[in-house]
Amino acid sequence: MRKCIREYVEENPDSPVGQLEACCRGNVGFVFTNGDLGDIRAVLESNVRPAPARVGAVAPIDVIVPKGPTGCDPGQTAFFQTLQIQTKITRGQIEMTSDTHLITQGEKVTASQAALLQKLSIEPFTYGMVLKQVYDSGSLFDAKVLDITDDVLAAKFVAALNAISKLSLALNMPTEASVTHSVANAFKAILSITVELENYTFDKAEIYKAYLADPSAFAGSGGGGGGGGGGEEAAAEEEAPPEEEEAPPAVDMFGGAGDDGDY
Repeated sequence: MRKCIREYVEENPDSPVGQLEACCRGNVGFVFTNGDLGDIRAVLESNVRPAPARVGAVAPIDVIVPKGPTGCDPGQTAFFQTLQIQTKITRGQIEMTSDTHLITQGEKVTASQAALLQKLSIEPFTYGMVLKQVYDSGSLFDAKVLDITDDVLAAKFVAALNAISKLSLALNMPTEASVTHSVANAFKAILSITVELENYTFDKAEIYKAYLADPSAFAGSGGGGGGGGGGEEAAAEEEAPPEEEEAPPAVDMFGGAGDDGDY
């Protein structure tokens, strides 16, 4: 495969295919597709098969043998003792009394460990394809780029936008990111002055001034009480206004939900 790529590049010096030659090392393969790369990776990684532990192989994961009957006859007790595995004889067969951490990830599999797993008919590893790199439009990328989804990009963009708006407000330098915060802060400043003035107001401030003048007018109606109330209470309820004004709506002072701080 490397020879084919090398000869093609010699005939086409300007071709970016030459960078694929370095990828052709070891047990590799190429998958050609016009489909979504994320879906292709999911299909490749979902098609795996169990594989036995071979002597000398590096363990990709930790291997823990569960406790319970092994199906081995009592004459093989010495084999388990060699591996320092606690056992007992139950109903004519060897039974492991506790879970055993047999192989640690990154270590090489020994002959005794491989023999034990074979006796117990355990295939602890898996065999399948793992996507390493992506070649697209003449560029070679690490497969990690497929982990970048639209949600990840949106979260990064929102975080950067919040940082810009906070920096702009701190430097007193208006930007598109901070203008909503600036308008909200200006409204707060104007409102705080207006509610203290008797001879000046504006439409949006009327409801706040009314609330400060008589907060009881905005109190929610109470729940119904128990039966047997007196006539005076009934009369008081009839004299109450038929409709009560709602409390003034809350104002978003920060231009968006989830933005902490005084900006």
